[in-house]
Amino acid sequence: GYMVCNDISERAFQMEGTGQWLKGKSAPTLGPCGPWLVTRDEIANPQKLDLWLDVDGKRMQTGTTANMIFPVRDLVAYISRFLTLLPGDIVTTGTPPGVGMGRNPKIFLKAGNVMTLGIGGLGEQRQKVVGPRG
Repeated sequence: GYMVCNDISERAFQMEGTGQWLKGKSAPTLGPCGPWLVTRDEIANPQKLDLWLDVDGKRMQTGTTANMIFPVRDLVAYISRFLTLLPGDIVTTGTPPGVGMGRNPKIFLKAGNVMTLGIGGLGEQRQKVVGPRG
């Protein structure tokens, strides 16, 4: 099936130069998914979906699954070559163009920012950024 997942990165962890894809993507609150899961038959073509993300009401990212580096079917086929995918496993595809780290000057999320994002036909999410505990 298909659903919206917010591919959040903890850039401070990533810029330490160690464990970029593990440490920078694995904190408990990163990668929220939902608001619902749709079955394959409910999406006619997963390569024709619009993607977007706003921060505090300003459009920061926009794209379409047609412009992804790897189509969904290719990602699943590749992963299946060395992992057994089971019901409930989640395969994320990455993010559309416009990430803050790739801008000049760089833009980073701050405590209090509100992210609103969505995928056409799959719904939208809203998350408020909070600072570190302690």
